[in-house]
Amino acid sequence: MPAKIKKGDKVVILSGKDRGKIGTVERVFSALGRVRVSGIASAKKHSRRGRSRTAGIVDINQPISTSKVKLICSQCGKPTRVGFRLNPQKEQERYCKKCNALLT
Repeated sequence: MPAKIKKGDKVVILSGKDRGKIGTVERVFSALGRVRVSGIASAKKHSRRGRSRTAGIVDINQPISTSKVKLICSQCGKPTRVGFRLNPQKEQERYCKKCNALLT
């Protein structure tokens, strides 16, 4: 089944400490059913000094479940569900269930 949420999509957080915040999807973990959203579910990580990085405490974004995010339509700007349909070339495309616009 094609992915309803993809990298680069704008999403709103539905539950948890970051509820109501908006961010973009950095990475999708499809096998785990989780996504990493920029600026959401951040945690502190203590890192050692290495060849390419310096020592210290850095912020990292933790993956959250896809059931806790909802896609924001680029046309109507509202949180929406994602639908799938076939275009004239018999390819599947994602569309907004609220305004029926194509999602890119």
